Amino acid sequence: MTYLKHLSATAFFLAALPAGAQVNTDGGTIDPAETARFFSQPGYSPYAGRPFPTRPLWGEQHLHTSWSGDAIAGGTRIGPDEALRFAKGEEVISTTGQKVRLSRPYDWMVIADHSDALGSMNKVQAGDPAFMADPLLKSWHNKMQQGGSSAAEVLMEVITLQGLGELPDIITDFDTQHDIWRDQTAIVESHNDPGTFSAIIGYEWTSNFGGGNNLHRNVIYRDGKDKADIVRPYTTFESDIPNKLWEWMQVYEDTTGGRVLAIPHNGNLSNGLMFATETPDGRPIDAEWAQARARWEPLYELTQSKGTSEQHPSLSPSDEFADFEIWDAGNLNVVPKEPGMIEFEYARQALKRGLKLQDEFGVNPFKFGLVGSTDSHTGLSTAEEENYFGKFPASEPGPERSTGNAFDFEGRIVKDWQLGASGLMAVWSSENTRVAIWDAMKRKEVYGTTGPRITVRFFGGWNFASHDALGRNPGAVGYAKGVPMGGDLPPAGAGTAPSFLVAALKDPYSGNLDRIQIIKGWVDDAGDMHEKIHDVVWSGDRAPDVDGKLALVGSTVDVANATWSNTIGAPELITVWTDPDFDPAQKAFYYARVLEIPTPRWTAYDQAYYPEATFGPEVPMTLVERAYTSPIWYTPEG
Repeated sequence: MTYLKHLSATAFFLAALPAGAQVNTDGGTIDPAETARFFSQPGYSPYAGRPFPTRPLWGEQHLHTSWSGDAIAGGTRIGPDEALRFAKGEEVISTTGQKVRLSRPYDWMVIADHSDALGSMNKVQAGDPAFMADPLLKSWHNKMQQGGSSAAEVLMEVITLQGLGELPDIITDFDTQHDIWRDQTAIVESHNDPGTFSAIIGYEWTSNFGGGNNLHRNVIYRDGKDKADIVRPYTTFESDIPNKLWEWMQVYEDTTGGRVLAIPHNGNLSNGLMFATETPDGRPIDAEWAQARARWEPLYELTQSKGTSEQHPSLSPSDEFADFEIWDAGNLNVVPKEPGMIEFEYARQALKRGLKLQDEFGVNPFKFGLVGSTDSHTGLSTAEEENYFGKFPASEPGPERSTGNAFDFEGRIVKDWQLGASGLMAVWSSENTRVAIWDAMKRKEVYGTTGPRITVRFFGGWNFASHDALGRNPGAVGYAKGVPMGGDLPPAGAGTAPSFLVAALKDPYSGNLDRIQIIKGWVDDAGDMHEKIHDVVWSGDRAPDVDGKLALVGSTVDVANATWSNTIGAPELITVWTDPDFDPAQKAFYYARVLEIPTPRWTAYDQAYYPEATFGPEVPMTLVERAYTSPIWYTPEG
């Protein structure tokens, strides 16, 4: 174990800039021999001619605007144009009339409005005569004009009827939807500025199979408007079964020559369906299904405002950090869970189960990278605790959100305070363009955080040594000697175990770092699934106890004033770790989890800002922000 707390954060940041992925513009990898030659003969300047990215690009692949039916029904008035201007750093006025701005602009953004009834509820809100002929839509218009609890009723009705496939025909007309889609892609196209800001085309396919069982996917385009406009986005009015979406994706690529991928989210609200070994309609999965899911869904969104679904504490009782922003009461409609459902809802369990399914089908359907996004429905992507503007306008800052309801389905309630200010997605991309960012997503060289912009490097190989953690350019040595996050370890040499180079740098706006953990999952010879969490580098002079547990770093949070001090923790951590229990005959995966010291949660900021706020004693006031890298996989030869 190596921990380096004496190196300055500034030095690390500057050194991290040249680190990155070896990619061609088509997403392929640079030949290793070419890389070795480059690093052995760099010339005087180590930065000249570098074929890799210089920094992670921060962005959001899951933002809703007023063009989503549930968002405008909930009161949102910020559309795609204003949302993109906000992402680029512009100050805007929120739906509730408050000035809001990001601490730092994003590098890229996906507007992921729901394809079901895209833009149609705007016409209901505006009182379009053709829509007012329908009595239900007329009543919705009246309630939306009243606002408050009346508008909230519309929101719940829209979500319920969409899940049942029973929205009025006029707002689901396919020709109208295609016209609105072309309008939206035009707005996105107008904000795309290659090299500076990438406005990426996308939408959310919103399957609520069986009444609120969340099987949502965001569809992300590599292409521009010219191709994206050719084929109308898929909707759940055609099917709410994910493999039917994959068939649409194949049709899109065959028709246009373009490329798309899908990112599932909120397995924690799927009531056991997200990572099940049966399709939602009860058919056993097979090799064809496994191959399709592996192809079309290279990523999974494991943290967002509706909970973090890395791992449930009941599935990993020895993981003291698993109990983080957990939503486990029920599905999207708060229909209670039945025993056994949680097993098929969390990312770490799915990653382990994927190793087992690979033996059965010859392909791992759950071989995905890990990302975060907000799923905000305000048109504002705000993932920082002190700048959190909620999920819907009713959850924007104000004393009333201390006791407000985020969801209320026939008395089944989720409170506003249970929403999390999460998350963000970092992409190790060769350049800031749609194509390069999409290619990084496809090869899984991405990671997610719960909001802070923590810089993380994670490489795996067979010959990393402790001195590799002493240099100031972890990316250069990482690519020269191994594979990055999202990759596969090459075949092992005789008598070797994999080694990993992992490095993290704090977000200058957030807390110091507590520790880095490497989480391993594997399947033994009997087919049983296992996991183990390794603390590999940490701040301070702590030492593991006799059981191998590392003491908590402590806390400096002043809850009453919503402040903390970075007098504990470290600005950066870096080490090389070798798996002490490696069995070359067993498939495995490894990913890194980076933990900050405790800092104030958004609820603490609200309590400090609004003296009249009345949070109950059950409301958490602090949290441990974190980053999750995409895994690196090991597969035995043969």
